[in-house]
Amino acid sequence: MTKTATKETVPSFDGTELAVHIMGEGRPVMLLHGLFSEAQTNWIRFGHAEKVAAEGFRVIMPDFRAHGESAAPPEAEAYPEDVLVRDTEHLIAHYGLEDFDLGGFSLGARTTARLLGKGLKPGKAILSGMGMEGLSGWGKRRTFFVDALAAYETAKRGDPHWMAIQFMKTQKIDRGAMGHLLASIPEAAIEDFSNIDTPVQVLCGRDDRDNGSPEALAEQLPNATLDWIPGTHMSCVTKPELGEAMARFLAA
Repeated sequence: MTKTATKETVPSFDGTELAVHIMGEGRPVMLLHGLFSEAQTNWIRFGHAEKVAAEGFRVIMPDFRAHGESAAPPEAEAYPEDVLVRDTEHLIAHYGLEDFDLGGFSLGARTTARLLGKGLKPGKAILSGMGMEGLSGWGKRRTFFVDALAAYETAKRGDPHWMAIQFMKTQKIDRGAMGHLLASIPEAAIEDFSNIDTPVQVLCGRDDRDNGSPEALAEQLPNATLDWIPGTHMSCVTKPELGEAMARFLAA
């Protein structure tokens, strides 16, 4: 049986309430989930957080604003540029994290990369479900998801947005809040890769090219390792190999 996590509610820099799920004891590692997802789906349900916690880690897993059990304020003003980075920085300060690790999947990986690019220096970092184009060409991805929101009620099976829309429906997202959130994400996650000396694990499904080339991303990072797991962008999150690979990297 999958181990459960405790939940805390933390007001962010602007008072927006963020749900934070915590599992295990030991060295802190913060894990950031993907777009339209939440900590339960990305990290807890399929046992990944439990595998990491078993290696002696305190796994801290926030739900992004407009996701999961966190608040989804309807006003555009609640989604200033880089709001997810600002929320993450606030949580790092709230928990007093100094010597810690950081990782994310998809949008969580992009947010992690954005923090690295701004000078954050965790002990180790994980960029999962991410390729070079997902960091340098966000505009194309944003347009895809904005179009998916617009086709939410009308898309038919076979539409390229169909799978994303079905996931949104499963997650019961707030479409208005999500539109504001998508607009808050800057185009480029990292301006200068050469300044990032943190050991980084680029971790990707063998059949995942949703965010471009993980090989190109690993080549750009000065201190990166590239690890593969089974699956596509959607399915690799359900595979035990995801948590196993993360735990090995963090514990090494």
